[in-house]
Amino acid sequence: MDSAVEQLGPIEVLQYSPVPAKEFMSPVLETSAEDLVGPVEFSIYGPVTAVTHVLPGMRTLGCGTVLFVNGSSAVRPGVSVAGTSIAFAGESAYAQLLHDALAPEGLHVGQLIIPQGIGAGEPSHEPDALAQLLWRIHTERKGFRVFAAPLD
Repeated sequence: MDSAVEQLGPIEVLQYSPVPAKEFMSPVLETSAEDLVGPVEFSIYGPVTAVTHVLPGMRTLGCGTVLFVNGSSAVRPGVSVAGTSIAFAGESAYAQLLHDALAPEGLHVGQLIIPQGIGAGEPSHEPDALAQLLWRIHTERKGFRVFAAPLD
């Protein structure tokens, strides 16, 4: 990220949405404290590190958007996906805190929840539709959380 800033200047939009590893999604009764290290590093330490890198530039610009993209376990924990449920809850809390703290500075933080994942046979979950939704979150800057589709 430092290299990108050096080459391109301050980053105005950051999207944090890496796909979690399959081993992060194990049943809760089979999940140990050690099993949570990866998900926490991935979903909490990762975005905190990324935001720490881009926030000074956004503040210098006086504008910016941070977009978090998660599956439904971020807002509705799933017994069979303990690692992502626990870590995404922490990521969601961090994102909400950022939203509240940065709004007075004119910086926007939003979260897109994609139930059932990208694609999934639903038009609202297709990449083009999701890209348009993320663009709308960035440009309209309304509220914090948006759902690609209602949770079942």
